Amino acid sequence: MKHVVCVASVVGILSAMRPCPAGPYEPTWESLDARPNPAWFNDAKFGIFIHWGVYAVPSWSPKGQYSEWYWHSMGKKDGETWKFHIQTYGPNFKYQDFAPMFKAELFDPRQWADIFRRSGAKYIVLTSKHHDGFCLWPSAQSWNWNSVDIGPHRDLCGELTEAVRAAGIRMGFYYSLYEWYNPLYLSDAKRYVDEHMLPQIKDLVTRYKPDIVWTDGEWDHPEELWRSREFLAWLFNESPVAKDVAVNDRWGKDCRSRHGGYYTTEYGKHHQMSELGAVREWEECRGMGGSFGYNRNEDVDDYKPATDLIHLLIETVSKGGNLLLDIGPTADGRIPVIMQQRLIDMGEWLKVNGEAVYGTRAWRRVKETGDVRFTLKGRDAYAICLKWPEKELTLDVPKPNGEVVLLGYGRPLASAYENGRLRIEVPLLSVNQTPCRHAYVFKLPGVE
Repeated sequence: MKHVVCVASVVGILSAMRPCPAGPYEPTWESLDARPNPAWFNDAKFGIFIHWGVYAVPSWSPKGQYSEWYWHSMGKKDGETWKFHIQTYGPNFKYQDFAPMFKAELFDPRQWADIFRRSGAKYIVLTSKHHDGFCLWPSAQSWNWNSVDIGPHRDLCGELTEAVRAAGIRMGFYYSLYEWYNPLYLSDAKRYVDEHMLPQIKDLVTRYKPDIVWTDGEWDHPEELWRSREFLAWLFNESPVAKDVAVNDRWGKDCRSRHGGYYTTEYGKHHQMSELGAVREWEECRGMGGSFGYNRNEDVDDYKPATDLIHLLIETVSKGGNLLLDIGPTADGRIPVIMQQRLIDMGEWLKVNGEAVYGTRAWRRVKETGDVRFTLKGRDAYAICLKWPEKELTLDVPKPNGEVVLLGYGRPLASAYENGRLRIEVPLLSVNQTPCRHAYVFKLPGVE
């Protein structure tokens, strides 16, 4: 991952508003940008990112930085990562020496998939290859630098894909276009694309048929060098996932928030996308702490509490986006318990309130007020309160056509509508009677 945020241009917004033909798609942005994102993605709202690879062995970075950038950070000889590396592993220990130590001996894909199912997530995005070039599948273009040839000696992409799909969840892959220290990339980027990158990413798609192709590492070059339009035309027309695949916007240094499928933001920049949600789907991604990959240098205070993560989901969905929340497994193949707990907490909240999240859209006719956020599904609206309202909830909304209910409570609430305002009588409940924690949803049926 790289912390880059692009502001959409007028061209990008207009292209997102074009009519959406069914294809075939030409290798032009006018044609490719007109392809609609698949309906399943627009409805999913919550996915799980997984950053896992050789960098999980050192699993270290300064707080607030990305541990998956360990190899790159080692190159700064006066930096904190280099100092940590020298003290821990010695000056002669290379990054490549971590690969045999990445064993994933405790990796149980079915256990991971069960946690994902219980979290309420609808899709998964696994780092098939990060910027270090190490692949989690037996890529022919990555001899002896993949999880089958060295380390786990397992097809991690394949095993997790099978388990995730058996749990009824969509499966996708992150793929880095560039590789920091690939000799071919450093000497001849065009040959790297032609002979290494394109055959490799096409193999990934053909082999596992992912529901999402989530690219990154595009910022060194414009999309012409990456041959992105050519690849996307193949993906949308000829690949085995042509009809249903979703893609992001990281296809060249000139593409973010302008071209591709849905737009992406990273670590708290979702507020910059609130207006774009009206014309293009978007997705916020971040870790539970300050890193995507597992960082042993973080402690409990560096992890967002469950309430904060649930509120982030609510904020994002109410602005028309999806949340891709990251976990960083350990080198031996475990999801850290604190990350498991956060996912289970989110799932428990979604079990009660998922109706106000899945399949919804931003309710742009009304403005968020104080601690209340809104979503809309058909003619039903949802007022999501980030804090428990006392005695009465007053909303400036259109008049509902039906009884207001508190999701999970099961009884209609007394309400009155006058002068363009809805007053809801909030029941007096004990802690044990409240239907959930963290946030509370009032359903407003049949709003005009």
